[in-house]
Amino acid sequence: MAIAAGPANDEFSNQLLPAMPEPTTDHRLVETGDGSHTVYSSQFDQHYHNPNGAVAESRYVFFEQTGLVDDLQNRDSLSILEVGFGTGLNLMLLLDYYLQTNAEAHIDYYSIEGFPLQPGTVQQFNFDQHLQHPKAVDLVADLFGQISPGMNHIELLDSISVHLFYGLFDDFDPGDIQADYLFHDAFSPDVNGELWTGTTFKKLKTNSTKKTLLSTYCAASRARGAMAWAGWKVARAPGALGKREMSLASPDPERLGELNRVNEERLARRYEDNDF
Repeated sequence: MAIAAGPANDEFSNQLLPAMPEPTTDHRLVETGDGSHTVYSSQFDQHYHNPNGAVAESRYVFFEQTGLVDDLQNRDSLSILEVGFGTGLNLMLLLDYYLQTNAEAHIDYYSIEGFPLQPGTVQQFNFDQHLQHPKAVDLVADLFGQISPGMNHIELLDSISVHLFYGLFDDFDPGDIQADYLFHDAFSPDVNGELWTGTTFKKLKTNSTKKTLLSTYCAASRARGAMAWAGWKVARAPGALGKREMSLASPDPERLGELNRVNEERLARRYEDNDF
C-alpha cells in the first residue's frame, strides 16, 4: 500500500498537474512474518504491508478472496485498477500468477501513486524469494526508474499494459476505463483519510462495471459507510493473518456471493451524518 492522496473534491480535475514532490527517501526495509519485505514510512508511521506477512496478505486479499486467479485463465481480457502502487507487490504477484497459469488474457493494469519509492529501495526487496517467477520482480522493479509525473504507459510480457499514474488521486483521469477488479490498497484511513471518502469511492464507481469487485484489507465502519454512500454493496470477508475481517464490494450484490453483507443503508446514513 502507499500514499496517493489529494484533497477530496467532487469534480474530476482536467487541469495540468501541479509540481510533484520528489520521491521520498524516508523509508526503512522490514522483514515481515512470512519472511517477505515491507517498507516502514516514518513520515506516516505505518508499514506498507501487514507486518505479519506482506506477500501472504496481498495474495489473500487481492487474489484468493476475489477469484482473480481463475479469471486469468478464463477471460480474454481484464482491466484492473489499483489505488496505491506502493512497492509494486500486487503487480508482481499478478505477473507471477499470469506466468504460473500460462494465461493468455490481455490485461490493462491501472495504478496510482503519489509518492513513488526510490529505485534503490525497491532493488533491495526479497520478493523474488517468494514468487515462482523472479522475472516478475525484475520487470516491476525496473518501472520505478522509468516513471515521471503524469500517466506512464509501459508494456510487459506483450500482453500486459501497465498505466501507472504518478500524481494525486484527484488528478487521476484514466478516461473511460471500466475496471473488472479494484485493488484499494492505500494507507489506512487514520493517516490517508482522503482515499477513504464517499467522493473517492464514487469516482472509482464511475470507472467500474456493474460486476466490478473491489477488495481491500480495511474493515473500518467509516470506510464501509463511505462505500455504501457511494452506491457500493459491501460484504464482510474473513481477514488475513490475524485480522478479523476485510471488505469486498461491488455495484452488483450477486457478485458478493454468500458473504455476509453490511447494512448499507444504515452505514450510508451514518456516513452522511458524520456519525463515526
